[in-house]
Amino acid sequence: MTTTMTLSTLTALTGLDVFDYLDRDVSIPVVDGLQAQGDLIVVPRPMIVHVQAFQGTRADDVPLTGFELLRSAAGGNPHSLVCEEGHCTWSTPVFDPKGLALGILDTEVTAYLIHPEHGATGIAPGSYVISRQRERGVGRHFRSARLVAD
Repeated sequence: MTTTMTLSTLTALTGLDVFDYLDRDVSIPVVDGLQAQGDLIVVPRPMIVHVQAFQGTRADDVPLTGFELLRSAAGGNPHSLVCEEGHCTWSTPVFDPKGLALGILDTEVTAYLIHPEHGATGIAPGSYVISRQRERGVGRHFRSARLVAD
């Protein structure tokens, strides 16, 4: 994949689409740290040591056409992970005592998360845990946490 990726180029390469109101000529930012997209959060592995692979965890190659990591609440829009074939693996299931981690991403090149409403974000080469996000309640429910609904 190119070093500067636009949303237009990425959607053409992957066959995945985004909503028309998004600027397709925008360059997709590539981040090597903590980042979020809707109800997902991408965390560098060194920051989240309690998530580990099981003995039977599978590491699958991530295809350029991508695969769905999570579909939004009530069957909404999917978050898809895409990467240049042969350079990126997705390992699942994983052990997470908090029950939020979806899997572990290991990539040698930039990987991308695509969502029809949010566009895309770039994930720099490295190892990451991709998890669901939680948020605090409001008002009298402030002490409770719930999953972010996208």
